[in-house]
Amino acid sequence: MPGAEQARVYWSQAEALALAFPGAERVESRTVVLDDAQSQRVATLAQGKLETRIVTVHTGWQGSDALGHAFIDVHTVRTLPEALLVVLSPAGEVRSVRLLAFYEPEEYAPGEGWLRRLEGRRLDPALRLGGELHAIAGATLSSQAVVASVRRALALFAVLIEDRGPQP
Repeated sequence: MPGAEQARVYWSQAEALALAFPGAERVESRTVVLDDAQSQRVATLAQGKLETRIVTVHTGWQGSDALGHAFIDVHTVRTLPEALLVVLSPAGEVRSVRLLAFYEPEEYAPGEGWLRRLEGRRLDPALRLGGELHAIAGATLSSQAVVASVRRALALFAVLIEDRGPQP
């Protein structure tokens, strides 16, 4: 793979999910194939393209209480992939965004401080670059990719969790 010499994997899926739901009794993963209506609704809410209709929702549980939901989003930044873990509260607020893998040059990777600016956000018009969020200097495409990923996760939450209700 071109650029493999600069590729970096920060966390495995298992490590990331353990960090996403500390203290969880269990983490359940549910794979869903979105139908046409769901796909269209997610794309509309996210204000962007949906790359796949196959989605996995990871939910952390403590007894019968959901601790939150997580989505792993793999997408292309410029010409190479990036993988993010977007963790949402049970109410659908961004709890954390974690960079799992980044194959573009390291200097374009979003830093932890910038990713923390997304915490507490909900799916609304202010969740965009140029408003309350500023692009990473010298890494505008990375900034755009992260915000699009977070918007997709929030839209998936709206369609798969809010519309359906929590599933034990």
